[in-house]
Amino acid sequence: MHNSRLSFFVFFIVICLTVLIYYPSLHGGFLFDDVPNLGEMRQYGDMSQWNNAKKFIINGIAGPTGRPISLLTFIPQADAFLAGNAFPLKVINLIIHIICGVLIFWITQLLLCAYGYSHSKKNTWIAMLCASFWLLHPLFVSTTAYVIQRMAQLPLLFTLLAFVGYFKGRALIAIKPYFAYVLMTISIGLGTILATFSKENGALLPLLILVIEFCNPNKNNKPLWQWRAACLWLPSLAIVGMMLHYIELSSDPWPSRNFNQIERLLTESRIVVDYLGQLFIPRIEGYGFFQDGFLVSKSLLSPISTLFSILFLLFLFLVSLLVRKKYPLIALAILFFFAAHLMESTVIGLELYFEHRNYVAAIFLFLPLAAGLYTLSEIVKPSVVIFVSLLILAFLSAMTWQRALLWSDENKLMLYWAQNSPNSPRAQSIIADVLARGGHYQEANEIVERALKRRPESGLLSLQLLLQKIKEDSVSQQDFIRTKQHISLHRADIQAAIAIRELVFYTLDKPQIIAKYGDDLLDILNAMSDNPSYLRIKDFKSYALFLQGRILTLQNKPDVAYQYYSQSLALSTDVEDGLNMVVVMGNAGYLPQALKLLDETEVVYDKQPENTLKKSRIYYDETIKKTRHDMLTDLNAGLSKVAS
Repeated sequence: MHNSRLSFFVFFIVICLTVLIYYPSLHGGFLFDDVPNLGEMRQYGDMSQWNNAKKFIINGIAGPTGRPISLLTFIPQADAFLAGNAFPLKVINLIIHIICGVLIFWITQLLLCAYGYSHSKKNTWIAMLCASFWLLHPLFVSTTAYVIQRMAQLPLLFTLLAFVGYFKGRALIAIKPYFAYVLMTISIGLGTILATFSKENGALLPLLILVIEFCNPNKNNKPLWQWRAACLWLPSLAIVGMMLHYIELSSDPWPSRNFNQIERLLTESRIVVDYLGQLFIPRIEGYGFFQDGFLVSKSLLSPISTLFSILFLLFLFLVSLLVRKKYPLIALAILFFFAAHLMESTVIGLELYFEHRNYVAAIFLFLPLAAGLYTLSEIVKPSVVIFVSLLILAFLSAMTWQRALLWSDENKLMLYWAQNSPNSPRAQSIIADVLARGGHYQEANEIVERALKRRPESGLLSLQLLLQKIKEDSVSQQDFIRTKQHISLHRADIQAAIAIRELVFYTLDKPQIIAKYGDDLLDILNAMSDNPSYLRIKDFKSYALFLQGRILTLQNKPDVAYQYYSQSLALSTDVEDGLNMVVVMGNAGYLPQALKLLDETEVVYDKQPENTLKKSRIYYDETIKKTRHDMLTDLNAGLSKVAS
């Protein structure tokens, strides 16, 4: 265990092993949030044109910042995404994962040196084990193999690069103080900006360095308090202040969530403990992305595991404070893990559970284990410790390999998640959809009906059941009435908003359904629009009006359809939406109404800010001019034909 060159060779083997183990997962397809986040590339045109790419980058829909740095990295793979080929995008994710592992190896050595561990060979072995455990851990397959979670990888990448600059600068304080402080300041400042604009939790970077400093028992080269106050404390306090701003103790702060803020905090205590359990006792596959069925904690005792989880986390926190001076690596592992979860696992109304939230948090979690193994090698035969270390790495590799195989087939993966999430409406919806696509409508309907008994508030399940009956050709007016009654009472969620879109678009291709049940569909959309919780979903009202306009167009009610389109355009204030509606009406043959709508679209376009346009002004100018010319030509030709 004492040859540092050997440790580098072993780590190289670990990197090669990581690539081989992850390789099957690269053949999986796109999942869930991949298409909503990256699909906007289709709207902006050719991504090889910088103006189009720039609009895509600065108009991201994920998070308050839009995450432009992350979106920028997808531009070179735009053609692959548009062709439905996820492989090149996943390869980049794996490369980022490997680079992060290498940086963890390097940074852990720098950290140990800063903490006063002067034995370089020892530090190298400890760092190698720590980085290897992280690289090969199965929990991070769901971050690396999920294309859009590059947004979770990049904050870590920029955070680690900032750590390198920080540690390098810190080591030079006694020798080149001016250069040292400049290097540390630039590293933290630039790293925080790049990490934050990759994903918002990157803003925690100064706090994470503050935790590293807090746990450091070595006072040599400690930065001046003035610098720490300006570059670490102030940004950290700003983050805490921002988090306080999110505190909302009302009974219903988030319309699309089935929990309030207190319930979220209580539930997150159980979830964070579960994260720790998965990190130290890995599973082949976790709960997946169907977290809408996760049991919400209603109080300290409901369920009782909430109280036990809070006590356990409090115990860990107290232990970290008590052992900080004698066992700083243990304190660092615990406090760093907690600090990294501050933004996503506390008061902000995000979904409850996602494994990728541990991608940053766990980088030092295995450091005490690695250090303990090395210390053990100085007490017992090194061969025993080598055997134990290899056993751990082999176990992690086998688990990750099995998980990567599962991730190689997105359909099997989703079914696996669905079967393990009986309380999740989305999960049961997936199972039912697979059965329905196979023609097993009765079984699909039974699954949805059973799920509705468990989760009667789910609009997704209610709408899916209606759609399945339409596809089966067994739908009745009573089904529409029951769905309308259900929709008017249930709590809104994004999945139900997506389900109504799919339902309407399916029926638009079935004129016989529109002819018979078009008014009933309009009633369901009205019920959703009258449900106050839906109006709090961004752009829902505008889109509901658009869907109603589409139905009315097929019902040959052009004047009423025009009114709905006009209201939708007034709410969306987007020329792209207006042109889409104009084309629909024009293609249906309702040219006078389409021309009126085109005039309104042009008014919206003239007022629309440049940075919200999906294409260039030249494109819209030419499109509006050509569309008006073509429709006037067709209209005049029609009038001439009638006159003759």
